[in-house]
Amino acid sequence: MHHDRGQRAILTAREVLASLISAGIRELVLSPGSRSAPLAYAAAEAEAAGKLRVHVRIDERSAAFMALGLSQASCTPVALAATSGSAIGQMLPAVMEANHTATPLLVLSADRPDELHGTGASQTTKQKTLFGEHVRAALNVAAGECPKEAIAQALAALRGSDALPAGPVQLNLQFRDPLTPEDASRIDAQPWTHITAGTWEENRRQAAWEPPAQEGRRTVVVAGHGAGVEAQEFARVQGLPLFAEPSSNARFGENAIGHYRPLIAVGQERIERVVLFGRPTLSRPVGRLLADPRIEAAIWEPAPAPWYEPGRRREQPISDPAALQEFAGAGPDGWLESWKTLDAQAGQLRTASDAGEPLNGAAVAQVLWSAQLPMLLIGSSNIVRDFDLAAVPAAEQLGRAFANRGLAGIDGTISTALGLALASGERTVAVMGDITFAHDAGSMVWTRGEARPTLDVVVYNDQGGAIFSTLEHGAVAASGRYASSVDRFFGTEQVMNIRALAEGYGWKYHRVEQASQLRDLMAGSEPGALRIIEVPASREHLRAENLELNQLIGALGWPGE
Repeated sequence: MHHDRGQRAILTAREVLASLISAGIRELVLSPGSRSAPLAYAAAEAEAAGKLRVHVRIDERSAAFMALGLSQASCTPVALAATSGSAIGQMLPAVMEANHTATPLLVLSADRPDELHGTGASQTTKQKTLFGEHVRAALNVAAGECPKEAIAQALAALRGSDALPAGPVQLNLQFRDPLTPEDASRIDAQPWTHITAGTWEENRRQAAWEPPAQEGRRTVVVAGHGAGVEAQEFARVQGLPLFAEPSSNARFGENAIGHYRPLIAVGQERIERVVLFGRPTLSRPVGRLLADPRIEAAIWEPAPAPWYEPGRRREQPISDPAALQEFAGAGPDGWLESWKTLDAQAGQLRTASDAGEPLNGAAVAQVLWSAQLPMLLIGSSNIVRDFDLAAVPAAEQLGRAFANRGLAGIDGTISTALGLALASGERTVAVMGDITFAHDAGSMVWTRGEARPTLDVVVYNDQGGAIFSTLEHGAVAASGRYASSVDRFFGTEQVMNIRALAEGYGWKYHRVEQASQLRDLMAGSEPGALRIIEVPASREHLRAENLELNQLIGALGWPGE
């Protein structure tokens, strides 16, 4: 491939994709556009040679979130390409999420050459550093220049280092006309077969915990988003209670306390130390626990964390396994057993409070969690908190749970689920509220010729933003001081026909009103089926029911006293 300053755009695109394939990147999400045409033609050639898998999405925001899901499910970087201008700006929400979750996305942003900037040329804007601090690196390849050095820097930034976590990178590619392949080129006559596809290897390795010989301490382990199996293993080895969020992928085993959130009020005075794995995102009680100046706290940090700046949190960062075990100590006699007793009592109270009620969020969470699905994506807002309360820890981990908790946003959730399903090749279920569903409903459109994953989208439809009623805004609404403003500005009840949307986009539709119906649907799905499962619900009494249950559990006495 030629490296002279005037090389054709198609040669640059081929060199970029060939380098990515050699480094182990095998997935590209592409949105249609003219300035990005060289990347599209090169991708077509690489895919025809079996070196690359290309996914086409007409909406760049959807494309970026699909790439996010592809990367998180495969644990490898994913590239996404689009034309210049506002198309690149559409990727910002997914890039922000990737930044805070250390997800290696490579944005290949097609651009006009420098001579067209500042002239009013169509679809031309200042996009070389569009993503600001949300990317690990922003690199530019001028039109006609060799991209080799920029590609090497991009790959290094995607991988991360001892000083900087992995994460998203922008590689801005300025293409000058002509944007099409050479006249003699054919899709099946390119040298892609000579390229050896590489394997991407992660830097991080799981810690090995030794049998504890430390003194007994009343320590608890908090597993936030992305904590992973090593948090569960640490709690098990140390004999400590484990407070694990649903998307921690540590919520299993005998040490996991399912109802930890309301139980913290019962046992916080007895806790001496807390060890944090991953990012805690869901619970104000956990936030208060970690902020308690009486309790010593440590965070397991074997690699730089993408979600906070060093020195900005009170927990002591520890990267040595032996040091973390020494800090935590072993659970003293009766410590874990007392939490397990409280958890069982809380479960009885919650089950009793749900008796005779229509299908609610907790019941949906119970059904989906107990179905032991290979791939589960839990939407933000109220539904993930239902899982945090009602997802009974299993004896062992049988599937993977995901959530966009980097910024806890509701955008791109369906697209993320599509990426998870396509990368894993396994049946995937995504559960979300109606507002989250509405926000990304356009992502249900399916381009002819694209592979169809096996995906269920469960929509818990309680007509609006129910989560706000459980926060301080619920008290404002109950007081009547702002009339209907709270419901209008926060509740935002939607007028939409989910069945019509599903049918319009060509998805199968099911409506369920009983747990047994939902269990039957979770029992199986045909390969390549795209299904919308609507669960109608009410949010009228949600705030009162939450307060009552928290009060009942919070009133439990410490076992043996």
